[in-house]
Amino acid sequence: MRHRQQAGPGQESVWDYPRPPELRVCTKRVRILFDGLTLADTTNALCLLETSHPPSYYLPPGDIDMSLLFASSASSFCEWKGVANYFDVVSGSQRRDRCAWFYKSPNNQYLQLKDHVAFYAHAMDACFVGDEKVIPQPGLFYGGWITSDVVGPFKGEPGSEGW
Repeated sequence: MRHRQQAGPGQESVWDYPRPPELRVCTKRVRILFDGLTLADTTNALCLLETSHPPSYYLPPGDIDMSLLFASSASSFCEWKGVANYFDVVSGSQRRDRCAWFYKSPNNQYLQLKDHVAFYAHAMDACFVGDEKVIPQPGLFYGGWITSDVVGPFKGEPGSEGW
C-alpha cells in the first residue's frame, strides 16, 4: 500500500473510516449535472463511509430528475448492503449505462439507503459537494467522490488491487 496521507485541519483519512461501512447524514448540498441539466440537487443526501474509499453519496429520489433514469437489468451484491440494482441515465443524445445504483431492500443496518440513488461521478458532467467539484474515485468499479475533505490513498488507485 502507498504511504498513508496525513489528514490536515478539516480533513478525514479514509483509513479512519470503519468496516463495515458507516452511514451518515450529509450536511452539505449535493448536485449532479448531466447533459447540461441539473440531474439532482439535494441537501438530504446520505453519505457512506468505508475503509480505503472516499465517501459515496446516496440521494433521495424526490431530489433527482427520475425521468432521466431507466432501470437496467444489471445488479451486483455488497456483503454489507445487499443487492444493488442499476439505472442507465439518458438525456437527449447522451446515454450512460449502469451509472447509478440503489438498494430496493438493503440489509437491516442500511435501511436508510432504501431507494436512494448513488451515481458514478466519472459518468456525469460534474458532481458537487457544497461548491466543490468532486474527483471520481479511481477505477471504474468504485463510486466514491473525492473532495478536499478526504485524504487517501484510495482503493482503485494503481497498485491497490490487493487491498
